[in-house]
Amino acid sequence: MESSKEPPLQGTFECELCGLRVPYSYYGQKPPNTYSVTLLEDSYVMRDPFTPEKDKFLILGSECSLCSKRVCVGTDCSLFYAKRFCLPCANLHLEEFPLEIKQDLEKRIRSKPQSSRKGDSKDRKKK
Repeated sequence: MESSKEPPLQGTFECELCGLRVPYSYYGQKPPNTYSVTLLEDSYVMRDPFTPEKDKFLILGSECSLCSKRVCVGTDCSLFYAKRFCLPCANLHLEEFPLEIKQDLEKRIRSKPQSSRKGDSKDRKKK
C-alpha cells in the first residue's frame, strides 16, 4: 500500500472579487516538494490534482500589494507586474504602469462583457 505524503489542507482561498473558493495546501514562496522553484510573491497554492507528480502545483492567487484583498490569478481579477494588483487598484493607478500594461488593462476593460449589476433583474421585476 502506497502512503500518500500530500501536504495537509491549510484552509480555503477565496477571491474577494469573483468569489472563487478553493482549498489550498500552502501559502508562501517555496511550495513543498519543489526544489528549484521560488515564487516571486507569497501565493496560495494547491497540488495540481490533474497529475500524479508531487512537485506539480497550481497557484490560486495572492494578496493585492495595494489594498491587501485576496485575489485569484484570473485575468478578470488581477495582474502581476513586479507585484500582484487587483484590477480595481490597477485601474485606479493606471497612469503609474508602463504603456504595455496600460494597453493590456484597457483591452481587458473593453473586452469584458457589460454584465448587469447584482440586483438589477430584481429591480426590474418590482416595477
